[in-house]
Amino acid sequence: MNMNLGGNKVVFFELICSGYRFDRAFEFHSPSETVKRMSKAGALDLASGLGGKIEKEEVQSAVQEYEKYHGYFGGKEESRKANYADMVNKYYDLSTSFYEYGWGESFHFAPRWKGESLQDSIKRHEHFLALQLGLKPGMKVLDVGCGIGGPLREIARFSLTSITGLNNNEYQISRGTVLNRIAGVDKTCDFVKADFMKMGFPDNAFDAVYAIEATCHAPNAVGCYKEIYRVLKPGQCFAAYEWCMTDSFDPNNQDHQKIKAEIELGNGLPDVRSTGQCLDALQKAGFEVLWEKDLATISPVTWYLPLDASHFSFSSFRLTTLGRFVTRNMVKFLEYIGVAPKGSERVSSFLEKAAEGLVHGGKKEIFTPLYFFLVRKPHAQEVS
Repeated sequence: MNMNLGGNKVVFFELICSGYRFDRAFEFHSPSETVKRMSKAGALDLASGLGGKIEKEEVQSAVQEYEKYHGYFGGKEESRKANYADMVNKYYDLSTSFYEYGWGESFHFAPRWKGESLQDSIKRHEHFLALQLGLKPGMKVLDVGCGIGGPLREIARFSLTSITGLNNNEYQISRGTVLNRIAGVDKTCDFVKADFMKMGFPDNAFDAVYAIEATCHAPNAVGCYKEIYRVLKPGQCFAAYEWCMTDSFDPNNQDHQKIKAEIELGNGLPDVRSTGQCLDALQKAGFEVLWEKDLATISPVTWYLPLDASHFSFSSFRLTTLGRFVTRNMVKFLEYIGVAPKGSERVSSFLEKAAEGLVHGGKKEIFTPLYFFLVRKPHAQEVS
């Protein structure tokens, strides 16, 4: 069903279900221009993508199995770590279409300047990583836990490097492959399906390695960092943004523990390590730490602002409290009429729980998604 607004035809259903995504307040665009401007999928894409590679009739049971891993439903950290591959794969099969619908192609936070849009801050955050690594044309780079490849494509175009995205989720790889082709980087960038705890690459294979809010899924930080150390060439660098509990986190504080459990449930995490634990793990893996900093402490605009109930934005409407409310009810309706598989509303609910935990963790300054480090693999003679 179409309607005409000032001479511009807009697909009514898409307009409603997109969460009223306008690039500027109250400005409408033609269908082709809307598709070009929107950095994310529409409502029917969200519905069709729910469950990823899981059979649609099995989504509800997959949600139940995923929830049982977490403390909110009586699950134990030991079980999450022992079954991390299954837990994380289920999480991304269930949540990827929600992420793409809400965030676009890059599923991460960023420090932000006043007056800067969310999307601009995300791109700058990715460029900052490339600059810190000193990426140059001709370098062979590894993206550990690459999602659907949003940062991979941005960094590859920015630095003119060849990037391999490592991912253990088949659905995300299939999405990323399509998006690489659309972006025109499919000749220089590719994806490999593998577990970052046991990569199939030879030793000393890459000129640089990075990870953006991904290695937090690892059940053992030292083991993960050792594997990155192995595939990185001597003298070269690894940089990452990690999700961490800060020094303000009190493990004996029940409110703090509740927030941590919400973050783990809503983000497929076996645990959330402290910044100190990350730093210690890097050193145990053999890296030389060049510098590290929680970038949240120097961001003029809080990283959690897009999710905060006090914030409203047309340009990132789907991430706002109102936008998430619209999405939850839309998913509930699509599930009711059989367009979305049963269990979809429950996925939306635990993602909402995650948003609440992230905002509370940010406000109490007990959690950060912006712990940055740049480390180097020494040459053999330096170690000896």
